[in-house]
Amino acid sequence: MPPPPLPDLPPLLPLLSQSRLSTAGAPISESNPVVALNPAIDLAATVSDGDNKESSTVYVWRANEQVVFKHAERSGAGVETVRWKEDGKFLAVGWGDGVGRGKRIKFLGWGRNVTGNSRRRKRRRVEVETGGGKVGVSDLPHELTFLEVEGALPKLGPLPVAGGGGSAGGGDDMFLFSSTTSLEWVFRGCKAEEADDVHVMVVGMEDGGVHLSICDSFVVGLFRHEPVEGERVMLCGHASHEETSTHVLLMRPREGEVRRLHLVPMDLTFVHYSPVNLSLLASKMTMLQNLLRYVKQTQTHMTNEWKSTRELPQRFLNGVEDDLKRMEGGGLSIVQALCHTVATGHVFRPVKEWLVDVVAERGHKRWDKAVLSGLLNLRGLVHENLIPALERCGIILSRMLGIARFHDSEEGIGFNATQITRLIDIVSCLTVVAHKILLNVMDELEYFSVFSTWLRLQIDQQASSSSATEELTEKEATMDHAKVLTYIQRYLTSSPLAMYFDQITKEDYVKDQEYAEDNPSLLQMLVKQLKRQELGQPYMRALPHVDFLVNYLTSRANKVFQNIAEAEKRGVLFGKDAVLDIGEGIWKHDVRLCIKPEDEATGQTAYTALVSEQDRTTLFLFKTVIQGTKGVSELGPTRACGLSVPEGKSIVDFGFLDENSLLLLYCTAGDNPGFSLIKISYQSATLLYRHYEAGQRPSLRPLDMDDQTLFCTRGFSHLSHFTPVQMMVQKSCSLRGEIPGRVCLVGKDRAMYKTYALPRSWEDVDTNGQ
Repeated sequence: MPPPPLPDLPPLLPLLSQSRLSTAGAPISESNPVVALNPAIDLAATVSDGDNKESSTVYVWRANEQVVFKHAERSGAGVETVRWKEDGKFLAVGWGDGVGRGKRIKFLGWGRNVTGNSRRRKRRRVEVETGGGKVGVSDLPHELTFLEVEGALPKLGPLPVAGGGGSAGGGDDMFLFSSTTSLEWVFRGCKAEEADDVHVMVVGMEDGGVHLSICDSFVVGLFRHEPVEGERVMLCGHASHEETSTHVLLMRPREGEVRRLHLVPMDLTFVHYSPVNLSLLASKMTMLQNLLRYVKQTQTHMTNEWKSTRELPQRFLNGVEDDLKRMEGGGLSIVQALCHTVATGHVFRPVKEWLVDVVAERGHKRWDKAVLSGLLNLRGLVHENLIPALERCGIILSRMLGIARFHDSEEGIGFNATQITRLIDIVSCLTVVAHKILLNVMDELEYFSVFSTWLRLQIDQQASSSSATEELTEKEATMDHAKVLTYIQRYLTSSPLAMYFDQITKEDYVKDQEYAEDNPSLLQMLVKQLKRQELGQPYMRALPHVDFLVNYLTSRANKVFQNIAEAEKRGVLFGKDAVLDIGEGIWKHDVRLCIKPEDEATGQTAYTALVSEQDRTTLFLFKTVIQGTKGVSELGPTRACGLSVPEGKSIVDFGFLDENSLLLLYCTAGDNPGFSLIKISYQSATLLYRHYEAGQRPSLRPLDMDDQTLFCTRGFSHLSHFTPVQMMVQKSCSLRGEIPGRVCLVGKDRAMYKTYALPRSWEDVDTNGQ
C-alpha cells in the first residue's frame, strides 16, 4: 500500500541574518521585550535588563552579534520603548525616569508628512518641452530660501569636557559639544531636497499626555485628550501617511484590563498650510536653541578659566598682605610694596620672606602656569567658540527678521520683527563684550609675561649669594619696567576682566534687567556704560557681565520659541473618536493609515488589527473611513471583519507591512510546533467588511489558503530548535542601498533573533491583491 501523499509545503523565506545575544551577555528583556528594526540598513535595536530590575541598556546590533552601540542612563532608569526614524539615521529611546518630560514615556511614534505648500508648488511647476522630452523648471525662490551661508564661516570648535559641569554648566551639554562629530550632528543645516518634509514625533506619557515635536527636536507642546469625558486613557498606537496632515492615534484605558480602544484623528493643520516653510522654521529655531546652549556652555568655561587665573595668585597675595599691614611706620599694600621694589630696587623684609619662603621657584611655576594657561584658554574660547557662535546667531536672526517683515503679524507665524530685532540687539551687545574681553586678555597676557619674568628674577636675587646678584642685576636692567609697573597697578589685585566675569549682587542684576526691558536700544546703553566705566564713573554693574547678557538673550529667545510653539499648537485638532470593542480583553493591536491622493475628501482610511486575550485564533480587522477637507478631518463609519486561523493553530504575532499587506505569524499546536507566515491583502475587494457597532463581535470567515487574491503563505528556513514568540515587520527600503522587506523573529529564550527577507512581490501587489 503506497504511503499517503505529503501535504504541499509552502516556500521558505531565506534567512537574512541572525544574532545570538547571549554571547554578548545582553538577552532581550523579558519584562519589556523591545526590538526595533532599522528601516534603511540591517541594524536592530534591543533592550536588555541591567544590574537591577529597574535599569535597562539599549543595544544596536549588526548581523552576527556585532554590537554597534550601547547606552544606559546614569540614573539607572529602564527603557519603555524605542523607535527608529524613517530614514534610519536616528533612534529615539523612551526612558522610564521621565527625564526631560517629567513623566514616564510609554509610547513613541515617528512619522513623515509632506507639507501642503509642497504639493501645491509641485502642481504649479511648469514643464517645458525640449527635443521631445520634458524638463522641470528650477524653482529659484525655493532654492534661495534654503541657501545656506553658514558653511562659509569657520566651523565651531568643540568645548572641553572639564570645567563645564555643575548647575551653571548645563549637565549633559558639556558632553554634547565636546567633539567635532557631535557638533556636526547638532548644527546640521536644512537641506533643500528635504525641505518639504516635516518629521513628526508623537510621545505618549504614562499620565495620558501626548507630547508633540517636529523636525527632530522643535517642541510643539503637550496635549491632553479624553475621547470620553472622565475616562483616563493613554496613547498606545500611532499611524500617519506622508500625503496627509491627519494622524490617527490609538488610546487605551490607563488602568485595568484593556477591553476597548479609541481611534482618534489628530489634524496638524500647520502641516497642511503654513505661511512659512515648516522645515526651514523648525531647523533654524532648533539651531538657534542649540547655539544658545553652546554659548551658555562657552560662557561657563570662560568664567571658570578667568577664575583660575585669579584664585592661586590671590592666595599667594593674601599671605603677604597681613605682614605688610603690621609693618612699623604704617601698613602698605602689596601693590605699593612691589612698586617700591621696581622703582628703587629695595625689598621690604615681609616681601623678601614672602618671595623666598612662600612663593619660591615652585610657587612661581604654579603661578605662571595658572595665569598663562587660564588666559590662553580664555582667549581661545572667545576667539574660537563664542564669537563664531554669535556670528551664526546673527545670521539666523537676520533670516528670521526677513521672514517676520515679509509676513503679516495676522498670519500667525508666532513672532514679529520687534521681537527678532531685540534679539539681534542683545547678540550685538555680546559681540561687543566678546571683543572687549579679547583685547583685555591680549593686553594682560603681554603685561603678565613681563611681570612673571621680573618676579622670577626677584625670587632668584633674594635667594642667591652676592656673587650671583650682579648677574641678576644686569638681566633686570634689560627689562621693561614700565610694563611691570603697569601689571602691578592694573592687573595684580584686580583685573579689567572682572567687570565681565566677577560676582554681581542680585539687586544689581534685577535693577539692570528692569532697566534693559524699558530701554529701546540695549547696544547704545551698553556702549554708554562702558565709557562711564573707562572714565571711572558709576556704571551699571550687571549689563556688561557675560552671564547677564547670555541669560537675558536666552530668556528673550525662549519667549519667541514659546510663541512659535503656541502658534503651531493652535493648529493641532483632535476629532471625535471611534470605539473599537469586541467584548473581550485585547491582547495585541496595530494600526495603519492608507490614502488615495486623488480623493482628498474620502481618500483616507485607517485600518486597525487586533487579537483578543481569550481567543488567539482570530484576527479582527477594522476599517474606518476618514473624511476631511482643508486639513480638518472627522471619522466616518467603521466596518469590520474577523479572520480565523485553521483548527489546531494559534496566532503568535502580526503587523502591517505596507498599505496592502498585513503579516500574520501562526504556529501549530503540539510538542514540535511548526511556524508559518501569512500575507493578508487587507484592502482586497474580496475581503468583506461589514457594518460595525461598538461592543459587537465582527462576523468571522476562515483563512482560506486556496484564495490567492487574499492570502499567501511562506515557511521559514533554518528554524530548527528555534521557537519564535515575537515578530517585527519592516518594509523594503532603498535610501542607503537595496534592503528587502524583512521580518524579525525573537526566540522564546529572548537570547536570539533571526531576520528573514520577504518576497519582492509581497510589496508590489495592488489593492485587489493581484
